Amino acid sequence: MTNYRDAKYTFPTVTFSGVAESSPVEGNIWYDSGKYYLGTSQTFAGVWSSGGNLATARYMLAGAGTQSAGLSMGGWNGSYLATTEEYDGTSWSSGGSLATARRALAGAGTQSAGLCFGGTTGSVSAVTEEYDGACWSSGVSLATARDLLAGCGTQSAGLSMGGTPDGPESNVTEEYDGTSWASGGNLGTANSYFSGCGTQSAGLCTGGGPSIGRTATEEYDGTCWSSGGNLATGRYALGVAGIQSAAIAMGGAISTEASSAVTEDYNGTAWSSGGAMATARQYLAGAGTRSAGLSIGGRTGSALAVTEEYDSGPGSYEELFTPSGGL
Repeated sequence: MTNYRDAKYTFPTVTFSGVAESSPVEGNIWYDSGKYYLGTSQTFAGVWSSGGNLATARYMLAGAGTQSAGLSMGGWNGSYLATTEEYDGTSWSSGGSLATARRALAGAGTQSAGLCFGGTTGSVSAVTEEYDGACWSSGVSLATARDLLAGCGTQSAGLSMGGTPDGPESNVTEEYDGTSWASGGNLGTANSYFSGCGTQSAGLCTGGGPSIGRTATEEYDGTCWSSGGNLATGRYALGVAGIQSAAIAMGGAISTEASSAVTEDYNGTAWSSGGAMATARQYLAGAGTRSAGLSIGGRTGSALAVTEEYDSGPGSYEELFTPSGGL
């Protein structure tokens, strides 16, 4: 189709747009060949493609940043790792090493302002570190040391949730302001081996549970957690990326030795099927957005260096009406 409007105009609660019809946007209206069309609910049946491999294969690592400016940190490949790598959309390069090598940690922030916290060094850790794009420096420790936790947010507004202290799974949530951690609202269900995304005031976590493969999703409003839509495929040790209203859940484990390639897309209410990863894996890290995601490392029997990039499919559209006259 050819678009006939280059500018956007207010029209009830939607807009006219010159968006290419091969990628319709929800809420946009355009005119073509005597008919009006409306971009309806986005349909994300995205596709994964190969990205550049990590220099160091690993799993139980943390990820942050975007598809074109990603950050990976820590992990395990037979040893506790302090390794940090930076992604430019094509290849990974070495960044500054963590001060404390660890695995099963959580990450947040961006490539130039990263945050990591928790994990294990052989004993459960409360360590927080901040990244400036070159070096890691010490932040204030978590109030509750935990590994296998989830995290999201930014360096100055981070969120840590759940995990395993020296004991059963935790429902603890803590909020970081760049200076200190403070208690947030507890998770509805204590959880570990799960993953999160979003912001401190609009967080999301899903999956989890050692050898259980939970389907539950919880959403955070900055004060309390509430139930969201369930995953179609219960998984633990998965990766998650995006925001509370637009997320992807990728890979994970459906049993100790069975890795998953499943991707699901979240619209803030329900999960739907997305494109499967080329390499099924567990204990991977996720970064980026629902429409431009990044899956990093993981394992399928042994540590992997695999990186894949996710690009969402086009939205859908429907014909509205045919006017009696032209424009």
